[in-house]
Amino acid sequence: MVDKLLLAPGSAPDPLVLAQAVARGMLDKDRAAQGLGVQILDVQAGGAVLSMRVRADMTNGHQTCHGGYIFALADTAFAYACNSYNIKTVAAACTVDFLAPALEGEVLIAEAREQTLSGRTGIYDVRVHTNEKTIALFRGKSHRIGGHVVDI
Repeated sequence: MVDKLLLAPGSAPDPLVLAQAVARGMLDKDRAAQGLGVQILDVQAGGAVLSMRVRADMTNGHQTCHGGYIFALADTAFAYACNSYNIKTVAAACTVDFLAPALEGEVLIAEAREQTLSGRTGIYDVRVHTNEKTIALFRGKSHRIGGHVVDI
């Protein structure tokens, strides 16, 4: 449960405080992210940085991280970034380019950044990397469906 933000009547919450409250509220209900061991490192209006350690059960026949797990991490960072304004937002389209393998034990970091937001549509880029290499580049198109992610 997200703590209610203390607001003066008619005032808007601080964008950073709002983004953090939304991220906590989403993670509390996000069983997929919890199952992957996703950790929130940073959130802000239009951005999110998440991490995930590659486990043995995430590797494929080449003994590298299955692309679906990398995609899931990038998609989760995208979701946290585009929902950071507390308006329910979903993916309309996305692409991913896999650039390097991720290995068991490596910690992947997904940095999502808003590129543009106009009306109900946004474009977000996500870079998935380790400290040494870029693993994947993801671009997502968001669509606002209305309503709030968390009650404030």
